[in-house]
Amino acid sequence: MSYTVATIPGDGIGPDVVREAIQVLDAAGKVFGFSLEYREAPMGGRAIDAFGSPLPAASLETCKNSDAVLLGAVGGPKWDKLPGAQRPEAGLLGFRAGLGAYANLRPARLFPGLEGASPLKASVIGTGLDLLVVRELTGGIYFGDRGRSPDGESAWDTERYSKPEITRLLRVAFDAARGRKKKLCVVDKANVLESSRLWRETAKAMASEWPEVELSFLYVDAAAMELVRAPGRFDVIATSNMFGDILSDEAAMITGSIGMLASASVGGRRPDGRPGPGIFEPIHGSAPDIAGQDKANPLATILSGAMLLSHSLGEAKAAAAIEAAVGRVIAAGYRCADIDSGDPAEKIVGTREMGRLVTEAMLEAGR
Repeated sequence: MSYTVATIPGDGIGPDVVREAIQVLDAAGKVFGFSLEYREAPMGGRAIDAFGSPLPAASLETCKNSDAVLLGAVGGPKWDKLPGAQRPEAGLLGFRAGLGAYANLRPARLFPGLEGASPLKASVIGTGLDLLVVRELTGGIYFGDRGRSPDGESAWDTERYSKPEITRLLRVAFDAARGRKKKLCVVDKANVLESSRLWRETAKAMASEWPEVELSFLYVDAAAMELVRAPGRFDVIATSNMFGDILSDEAAMITGSIGMLASASVGGRRPDGRPGPGIFEPIHGSAPDIAGQDKANPLATILSGAMLLSHSLGEAKAAAAIEAAVGRVIAAGYRCADIDSGDPAEKIVGTREMGRLVTEAMLEAGR
């Protein structure tokens, strides 16, 4: 079987980490009998420099015609002074909307051996952490009406959601919870926001379709506190675009490093009704200060590649093998510089060596 993957290395450390993820994906293909054809699609700051646009039309078309998209990172201080609509981040928002990928899946998993890297006490972490944030990605305040008054003295951003937008996101969350520990917490601010009240009403109306899933609700401020007080109480969290953006980064740091966290953005449809290409990317930024220096942690992008295999290509066994390979490398004491687990025996390696170690662990499992 052969698949087409659009790659967007992007800016900063994006090319560094995407390179290593491709190496691991190719190793998985050798072990499990499939091949991947890669098509690079410029986006972000480099696309601005080369084409004058953060999202060239040709790049979006390349992604639409692929089976999946692997994204590194976009943005950097070089482009921070551009108007909002011309910055790299605008290309990212347009890209997600263009592919119709409305559900962002952000797993937060603490790998055995990294407990010492978590900022939380061992008594709080307990036996580990394994939760999933399902974030709505194409609606809410990031896409709502915004502006400034003529005198520049006031500004507004509008949080707006429709019932169909909420329903489709919650279906993804309920299905995910059914396949995990069967607990779903919807996070909102229903004591203040009318849009949040619609989230609650919709979730309650849908709950009977998943009788095996325990549904609960938390205000976003309470959820933020609970994530650091008792993260083990969560299984799947479903929430709006802005709340999900914030809470998923908080969950990421609990695991020890944002350099360990993968994500998937799914839900789009092709014109013929088939599922569209998912977007798979690490949740960290472009970190231009360490770009090209062999310092970036590629594990989040490698694990994003595993999600790509599972969610878009149906290669679940290969995805599980990559995750297991990462686990074996961590268990052997290898770390990138962003992780400090407090273990005196840990061995700090660079981007390329970490990619090589995971690749070798992947190939070794297939021998």
